[in-house]
Amino acid sequence: MSFIDHLEELRWHVIRAVLAVIIASIFVFFKIEFVVDKILMGPAHKDFITYRWLCKLGELLHVNALCLSDFTIKFQSNAMTEQFLTTFTVGFTVGFIIAFPYVFWEIWKFISPALSDKERKGTTGAIFWISALFFIGVAFGYLVLTPFMVNFYSNYSLGPLIEFKPTISDYFENLIYLTVGIGLLFQLPVVIMLLTKVGMLTPITLRRIRKYAFVVILILAAIITPSTDPFSLALVTIPLYGLYELSIAMSMRIYKRQIKQEDIEEWS
Repeated sequence: MSFIDHLEELRWHVIRAVLAVIIASIFVFFKIEFVVDKILMGPAHKDFITYRWLCKLGELLHVNALCLSDFTIKFQSNAMTEQFLTTFTVGFTVGFIIAFPYVFWEIWKFISPALSDKERKGTTGAIFWISALFFIGVAFGYLVLTPFMVNFYSNYSLGPLIEFKPTISDYFENLIYLTVGIGLLFQLPVVIMLLTKVGMLTPITLRRIRKYAFVVILILAAIITPSTDPFSLALVTIPLYGLYELSIAMSMRIYKRQIKQEDIEEWS
């Protein structure tokens, strides 16, 4: 295929991916009030499932600190068009999350013809694992990071004269960063596995650059957390670095299997 043909092929993959997001977003728009109040605003309610689970766990372990402080948040809208524009932001973001497996499938359909048979065989199941890790990351951001963030900031105050009343756009901005952002960053193990399978990375290299990887992860965590406090930064950095260590272990397993296979082929 010529360069123009490749661009034409890419254009149709992009169009189909965008249409999938739009279709999913339309379904979200029909239920926008339910999605906003019952799902997206869930972490802002003191009876949210995460708070209840933590409190029950605290009762079982006799650790009262796990019952997070009670809070009440009243959101405000300061701009005339804020709620209207937020509706579209929410609709398309949730639509993208729903359509993510198909979006990645379109990307994969464009990339896969360029791979060799060995590379294509080594990436079997990529769509499933990438989608699964994305949804796990979104769930982690929604069920863990967002509730802790909301509870922390709603109970933090510089003085009694300061009242906490965040805008809805500020809340949704943080929510999107902590769900979609974490979902994308949770692709780290798959990326490292794929690079190991095609011979571009080894667990030895990953161990050697561990300290540099920690700095990169710290920078990425700072990017996806709009706030600059160490509390939010730690909540994002710790699981991401844990994923990096997990990636090293998975890379080592694949690397050993490849060496064993090469030895078998050499002696056969």
